[in-house]
Amino acid sequence: MAICKVCFRHCDIKEGGFGYCGARKCIGGQVVCANYGRITSIALDPIEKKPLARFYPGSMIVSVGSYGCNLNCPFCQNHDISKPEKLRQLAKAAEYLEPEALADIALRYKEMGNIGVAFTYNEPLIGWEYVRDTARLVHEKGLKNVLVTNGTASLEVLEELKPYIDAMNIDLKGFTDRYYTDVLGGDRRMVMEFIEEAVKFCHVELTTLIVPGENDSDDEMREMTEWIAGLKDAEGMTTGSEIPLHISRFFPRFNMTDRAATDVDLIYHLADVAGEKLKHVYTGNC
Repeated sequence: MAICKVCFRHCDIKEGGFGYCGARKCIGGQVVCANYGRITSIALDPIEKKPLARFYPGSMIVSVGSYGCNLNCPFCQNHDISKPEKLRQLAKAAEYLEPEALADIALRYKEMGNIGVAFTYNEPLIGWEYVRDTARLVHEKGLKNVLVTNGTASLEVLEELKPYIDAMNIDLKGFTDRYYTDVLGGDRRMVMEFIEEAVKFCHVELTTLIVPGENDSDDEMREMTEWIAGLKDAEGMTTGSEIPLHISRFFPRFNMTDRAATDVDLIYHLADVAGEKLKHVYTGNC
């Protein structure tokens, strides 16, 4: 048995077994990355689709995903590659793409406006070793690395990736412990600590999906954006008001079909509320 230290769950994994995420496995008394290089999705996307609005706008980026996730969002739009019921099939079907090959693909598409690689679609941090190894090679080719993540990972993992990541979009899914714990199966404090460190070394944008009846109040948005605005850079300067926030509209998906899509007017209203503290607020899915 071995304990995985990637996220707050600290899964105690039996020999040959998997952690909650379905991507970390105990082999020989060590926790290893079982989805290393196993790619389920790859595409050349506009950078704005990550979403990143203020990092090389107008460019393209090779986007890749594997399988597995350490949260349990009931509205997950990528549940086909993140939820446990399909992980065994995905593990067999996913094609192996070695880090060198992915870095070469990224370079090959440079002439089409590609700036690098985005690790996205599923939760990339549960397979952080592949991100690290690939991102190092991508940097060596003069390209950029982007991480699209739920931010539910230890600071030790973040430290491993720090030299290689140029930009992140991090989900800050809400600002109450109840929502993170009861609805998402996550840990808000871990995400906040992750964001606090990430803004010190790379470009960071945040995304909040507004779910009706869950995280859609003015008070919660004000509390969240006040915290964002107070974030500090590596020199200790308060620069959080410059961090872009994407406020996105919810649609019924997966296991959350008991409510209608978020009202468009509410998204615009909450964007105005967020704008009281933040300089760059964007609306999505409207």
